[in-house]
Amino acid sequence: MPEREWAVGIAEIKTARSPDRLTAYGLGSCVGISLYDRRNKVGGLAHVMLPSSLLHPQISVPGKYADTAIEKLLKALLEEGADLTALEAKLVGGSNMFASIIPQAVPIGMRNVSASRDKLLEKGIPVLAEEVGGSQGRTVFFSLFDGRIEIRKLNQPIQWI
Repeated sequence: MPEREWAVGIAEIKTARSPDRLTAYGLGSCVGISLYDRRNKVGGLAHVMLPSSLLHPQISVPGKYADTAIEKLLKALLEEGADLTALEAKLVGGSNMFASIIPQAVPIGMRNVSASRDKLLEKGIPVLAEEVGGSQGRTVFFSLFDGRIEIRKLNQPIQWI
């Protein structure tokens, strides 16, 4: 069966099975959170834009926030047959895209990364790899065949995690 590619937009969450691929275009300060069950070859990707839903009690889009996106992604993966004890995570994004324009003590991108790490730790899901920070946007291609993530940045060589 040929691989299909599914785009994951801002504040979206998608799951798929091998041999498909999940793609998030233009991750700037947003974070792409991938969860993968290698045994069952099922995974999911969340395209998160903000760290916490705590200041937003009327959440209409759970994929927008790291805490609620991870909860929803976990639920969807378990419904797809993933084994919670087999899940592994990778994080991509969290750039400081506007460092020269908007100085912040802790840029939103790194707050997104930190909130994602904290929630995954709370859930007992190991983070196997990260490609985060910096000042460039990224596009990610997440293979459900082997769990590898291809990362593309403008005028940079392709990276794999």
